[in-house]
Amino acid sequence: MGLLSRLMGGAPAKKASDDVLLLHGMLLMAGADGSIDQSELSTVQGFYDTLPEFKDKKFDDLLSQANRLVAKHGGLKDSIKALGDIESPAVRKKCFVLAADIAMASGDIDEAEDKLLETMQRLLGIDDAFAGKVIEVLQTKYAT
Repeated sequence: MGLLSRLMGGAPAKKASDDVLLLHGMLLMAGADGSIDQSELSTVQGFYDTLPEFKDKKFDDLLSQANRLVAKHGGLKDSIKALGDIESPAVRKKCFVLAADIAMASGDIDEAEDKLLETMQRLLGIDDAFAGKVIEVLQTKYAT
């Protein structure tokens, strides 16, 4: 047992990797209303299947790590703070874009999704200009 583990009461906590945090961000938005329906899960799965961060990685393994992240933070609501640990600026932006896309894919953004996206913007360090561009593009994508 090393000095840190003796003083901290166990092994030093390992930070979640960017890919786990990216999946966590998508799942947070998909479940912002309290549940994840099949269409939201399909959207998340579609992104998972196409993004380079997840290439050659097993969904169940990353999901398990994301669930441990939730438990570590004492619940789903507080686990959003972990998104601030994303190291890559590109992954930070990607997390915001995907969360906004998931929110808008349902066609109806509720207050919980709106507040969550605003919190994500702050935690991820996304400036208003970039956020505005993302929303503008997604409004075009989902216009009826």
